[in-house]
Amino acid sequence: MNVPNTAPELFTWEFAADPYPAYAWLREHAPVHWTKLPSGVEAWLVTRYADARQALADGRLSKNPDHHAQDAHGKSRTGIPGERSANLMTHLLNIDPPDHTRLRRLVSKAFTPRRVAHMAPRVQELTDDLIDRFAPQGKADLIHDFAFPLPIYAICDLLGVPHEDQDKFCEWAGMMIRHGGGPRGGVARSVKKIRDYLAELIHRKRGNLGDDLISGLIRASDHGEHLTENEAAAMCFVLLFAGFETTINLIGNGVYALLRNPAQRARLLKSIEAGDTGLLDTGIEELLRYDGPVELATWRYATEPLTIGGRRIATGDPVLVVLAAADRDPARFTEPDTLDLARADNQHLGYGHGIHYCLGAPLARLEGRTALETLLRRLPDLRLAAYPADLRWRGGLIMRGLRELPVEFTAR
Repeated sequence: MNVPNTAPELFTWEFAADPYPAYAWLREHAPVHWTKLPSGVEAWLVTRYADARQALADGRLSKNPDHHAQDAHGKSRTGIPGERSANLMTHLLNIDPPDHTRLRRLVSKAFTPRRVAHMAPRVQELTDDLIDRFAPQGKADLIHDFAFPLPIYAICDLLGVPHEDQDKFCEWAGMMIRHGGGPRGGVARSVKKIRDYLAELIHRKRGNLGDDLISGLIRASDHGEHLTENEAAAMCFVLLFAGFETTINLIGNGVYALLRNPAQRARLLKSIEAGDTGLLDTGIEELLRYDGPVELATWRYATEPLTIGGRRIATGDPVLVVLAAADRDPARFTEPDTLDLARADNQHLGYGHGIHYCLGAPLARLEGRTALETLLRRLPDLRLAAYPADLRWRGGLIMRGLRELPVEFTAR
């Protein structure tokens, strides 16, 4: 990896394709760095592992955007696009204790490990069905044909979205992650459509509870706890938004990393064919560390003056923890720029740390694990059908993922 000799330019298209040399320079020369983002908002970037882990667990860094020192225009440029205008702010990514504690406890009652485990057969069924569609063609775009539809349909099933509405939901979700690739205002319109649909679905389910997550949220709120209809809609929205895009990127980035590291991929395929799941288990964690789906943790705001990595953070300053930089920190990981699917000491920050650790991580791991295992087993000669330099990465600040991933294989 060629680390720049001088301060790198951040957030260009070249940076998006490979941000790791720039992050290496920041870790060494400016580990807590004040910068202007493409939106015009200024924020601190935290890039070293020890500082990042500290910041993620520091209660003085609030998730509530009301603590942002900038004016209302600046505040509108942070967070999930369209969530403020759609009245979807009361979810786990935007609140602090005690409200965060209450909402997380309620969601945890409904989003249980048992519920995720029961999703495994459905995730496998969706995975096989999607591969069945393109396997006879000998080629596919693994983002459009596989990594995108798998998690969105899985989350629709989890939430209890009726099958006749799922294609519509998929269309809205696709607009949400285009990050400027669609019509002007399309993201905000899609967010509002999803919010209106979820509110109506929650209202309908109150009179006809099922075994889905929305019904579970309603039951939890009826057992001595209080979850408003707006809170329920916001929680379903963030589970959808955070749950499907992270899984798209885990699958896309993961397959791409394996195709760029043929020895590691061959080793994993051999273990899968032998029925050994150990390397698959450690391999998912390594792919999360090596080129994970979440590049920067979501926004935090200092509620009082504090120090991170020797830099003084003022009250109201936005802080962005760069997970991608922290997970390549040589002070924490041996040979961090090397993909090692058998890496044992791997306490990566791919899904965060502290009270805001990703609630949907078990489901994302299940989907990513199932997708990679099934792809390699069914299409063992999968190969990249484009030059790496020609691949495009989606714009956006928080997530890291490919727009497309063209592949070829022997038609089956």
